[in-house]
This record gives sequence, C-alpha cells and structure tokens, in this order.
Amino acid sequence: MVHVVIVGAYGSAGAAVADELAGQPDVELTLIDDGDPGGGLCILDGCMPSKEVLSAAAHRFQARHDDRLLGDPHEVDLERTIERKDDHTLGWAEHRREAIHDLAERDDVTFIHDTARFLDDRTLRVGGREITGDYVVVATGSSVNVPDLPGIDDVDYQTSAGLLDATDLPDSAVVMGLGYVGLEMVPYLSEVGGTDVTVVEHDERPIDESDPAFGDAVLDLYREAFDVSIPTNCYEKRVEPTEDGGVRLYLEHADGEDQCVEAEELYLFTGRRPSIGRLGLKNTRLQPGPGWVLDTMQTRDDDRVFVVGDANGKEPILHVAKEQGFTAAENILRCERGVPLEAYENVTHHVIFSGLGVYPYARVGMTEREARDADYDVVVAMRQASDDGVFEAKDTPEGLAKLVVDRESATVLGWQGLHYHADVMAKTMQVVVEMGLDVREVPDRAYHPTTPEILDGLLRDVTADLDAE
Repeated sequence: MVHVVIVGAYGSAGAAVADELAGQPDVELTLIDDGDPGGGLCILDGCMPSKEVLSAAAHRFQARHDDRLLGDPHEVDLERTIERKDDHTLGWAEHRREAIHDLAERDDVTFIHDTARFLDDRTLRVGGREITGDYVVVATGSSVNVPDLPGIDDVDYQTSAGLLDATDLPDSAVVMGLGYVGLEMVPYLSEVGGTDVTVVEHDERPIDESDPAFGDAVLDLYREAFDVSIPTNCYEKRVEPTEDGGVRLYLEHADGEDQCVEAEELYLFTGRRPSIGRLGLKNTRLQPGPGWVLDTMQTRDDDRVFVVGDANGKEPILHVAKEQGFTAAENILRCERGVPLEAYENVTHHVIFSGLGVYPYARVGMTEREARDADYDVVVAMRQASDDGVFEAKDTPEGLAKLVVDRESATVLGWQGLHYHADVMAKTMQVVVEMGLDVREVPDRAYHPTTPEILDGLLRDVTADLDAE
C-alpha cells in the first residue's frame, strides 16, 4: 500500500489529485486542509464570485451604451448583488467540500481539517499527530502579492477579495496592477461605483502575452468606454496616507517625469504569490525558487514531493491547476509502476473577462510573435469585430480577432479574440489548435447571424492567402 498525503485538498489542484487517486488499488490517501469554510480560491474569492458581480455591471454597461433605450440607466443594487454572490459562492464551496468529504468515506481515505507543517522530507505534523507519506502533494494555493513599495505598510489598501464583498464603493481610486485581476475589476469599479479610477500600467500596454494590437485595443476601450485613466510606462515610487484618510501615490514615468495621484482608496491587483510560507520547508531538502518544480510536477530536490497549482508559481490559473493535478496523480502511479513519467504540456488557453465580460480577451496557442520566434513561416489574418455586421446588430461593435497559421502545413497555430463572445469561442479554437487541424479543412460555416462569423472570416482570409500562392 502506497501512502499519498495531499496538503490543500479543498483547492482545485488538490481535489483533482485526490479524485484521480481515490479508489486506485493499493493507494492510501490522507487529505489535509485547514480552509474555513474551504473550497479553493477560484470558488471563494476568484473567478466564480468575480463573474457574479461582473454580470450585474455588464447589464448596466450595455444598457447605458445603447442609444435605443430611453431614461437613466439602472443602478446596481450592491447589497443585493453581494448577497446573491455570497449565496452562490457558499453553495459552490459546499459542493467542493462535500466531494472531498465523500472521498473520505472510503476505507483508504482520511480527511483531516487542520494545518500541516513539514518535520522532515515527507513527515508532517498535522494538529497533534505526525503523518509520513510515501509521496506528498503540496497544493496550498496562493495569496495576494503585496509589493515591496515604500510606505505600503502605512496605508490602508483593498484587494480583489475586499472589492468582491464591498457594498459601498469609493468616489475615487488608484489601482496598482492591470493584469488579469485588474482588467476584470477596474471596469467594475468605474461602472458600478461611478468611481474615478486611475490604474498604473508598467508597460506600454496591458496583456503582455498578446500581440500589441490587443493591448492597444484594451487601452482605447477602457479609456473611452469606461473613462479610466491609465498612465503607461511608469512605476510606483512610494505611497503615503493623506490627511483625510485617503492615499497619495507617487509615480515615475520612463521619460523621467514624476506624477502624483491622490484617491480615496488604494487597490492592489498586483498578482499572487505561492502560499508555502507556513509549510516548514526549511525542515526539508526543498529549496523553493526558479525551476524548483519540474514539468512532471515533482520538485527538483525530492522526486517524491509534488507541487501543483498556484503553489508552484508556474501558471496560477484554475484550469491549469486542475490539469497539473491530473498529471501529478498519473505520475505518482507511474513512479510506483517503475515507468517513465510524463511532463505536463500546456497549450496556452487563457480567457480574461475584460470589459466586464462584454469584451473578453481569449487566446489559444501561439501568438504571431511566438510563432515567428519559433521559426514558423506564418500566414496571419486579422479582423475587426465591426467587419462582421452581427456585432453591430448586437450593439457590441468593438474588438478584433487574429488567426496564425503555419504556411507550410496550413496548421492552425494560434488564435486570439478581444470581442463579444470571444470567451465562448475559445473551446472551439482549442479543438482546432490542439488537434492540429488544417485551416482549409475547418468548415467556414456559422449559423447566421451569430458571432462565430468572425471565425469564418478569419478562416476564409487565411485560406485565400494560401490558395493564392
């Protein structure tokens, strides 16, 4: 009997490992989590509750921008919105907990609701007992990354978790961070609270994983449709409290110019860092840092300790966490069988619910830049949403999409969309990219008038270029 200990069993990654290994012959599981109520970041404070509140803001945004509708736009009832969000969130979290507790009904599975700390390489103290595993899986998630900025300890700040619980929003706000969280929550502040928002962008444009046109489109959309101020190419120098209880943030621009922004509230949407500080890793041979977790999900320093999900710092996204969990479980079984392990191979598939989810950004596979850097000779097509009348008809005319195809094989290498319904097209394009389909064999037929017509246009444009050669 092989004993596997999973620390962080309520989260998406830990639950995936547990579900894969439970019921396997000759596998004993000890599941540990000290979450209260428990359920994982995505369910409690991340992607699920954020979509709940964004949906209310999206309705207001679309009504406000439709000049066919008369009268003042509706106001969002924040108390009702948060109450419904909490009700749904607690239900989703309870479902996750029940799934773990149901596993623990098995004779070979034990669940412990307590905190775990390493005593040596694979022995942990959990409450008042010591538990040793043949394998240990660390799936302890992540926590807010508070930047090391002078004055940050002297001011009050909010994070996305606080904003998702807020029933009263400030008149003005300065935001640090325009990554995934900032792109989703900044328009919410502006639309629902009428908040005067300034958000700091370190680079020339947001979404650095995209081709430049998409980041430029986001800047235009946020500045024009949401009236958000976005200084770019600048960095925070220091922050201090104001006499009236607000904050004052000092910025330095790339050209050497200084800027000072005052606001009622400071929000940190500055990413997340692995939650491994309480694990007592100093009592093990593990040395966290760059490259400390291999693509097999094993740690570099101990091949019987696996780290999955946000805890490994590789790619803190829900679906990746689950896939890493499946990989870790399979590799533990491979270790026991004495067969080679498999690396987790991730074809990039991301969705950001930018523009309140009315104008989401989605990406599958390679960008044009990545494809060219990989020495592909590519054919590229780009379309504006306004090129297809269906977006005008649905009163969502903003955005663009791009298709990248290998010229030699006609294989679809990647796709990006920043437009209405781009999120729901991501699965279709994942199938196209991951199956390595020939662009000429993908049917360019969408039910009319539906938004996937933009995909048909991309397919036709690339095929025409290939046929012309």
